[in-house]
Amino acid sequence: MAPKRRSTSAAPAMTQAAIRKLVADSVVVALEAQATTMENTDHTNRNIGQRETPIAGKCSYKEFMSCQPFNFKCTEGAVGLIYWFERTESVFSHSNCIEDCKVKFATGTLTGEALSWWNSFTQPIGIEEAYKITWSKFKKLLIKKYYPRTEVKKMEDEFYNLTVKGNDLKTYVRNSRNWQFYA
Repeated sequence: MAPKRRSTSAAPAMTQAAIRKLVADSVVVALEAQATTMENTDHTNRNIGQRETPIAGKCSYKEFMSCQPFNFKCTEGAVGLIYWFERTESVFSHSNCIEDCKVKFATGTLTGEALSWWNSFTQPIGIEEAYKITWSKFKKLLIKKYYPRTEVKKMEDEFYNLTVKGNDLKTYVRNSRNWQFYA
């Protein structure tokens, strides 16, 4: 029987370059997933009349608000914006909100700086024209405004500076997974 090998050395440490590549790849994957989701949502919305039976009545703002959508004021950062998108889309689904009402109802949940941004966006074109943009386009406008590349860069830099204390690799991996989710 061959002798068992035992290693007394610790696992090799990840280099800064490997960590940077891991973060950059995670950010790219997350942004591509969000873009794909947005594209699929837009494509699905264009084909709704062709495949599904229309909903008997359109949802009212009161029904939409009764589903308790989150407010968005822009101070929540990129992660808060993603949560707001997810919650708002969930409320759209539960309240049977039609495409024509999504932007109108969602903008009713904007507060603070986000509301000021929306008001300045609508001023030159008029509120009725602004309400005609699609939910997908509205999301892209918000991402451009509140999820700029500088925010992603700040999150990447914060992640790059994570360190493993001792041999607590499980905590490091858990933190890495959390950052992949938020990126």
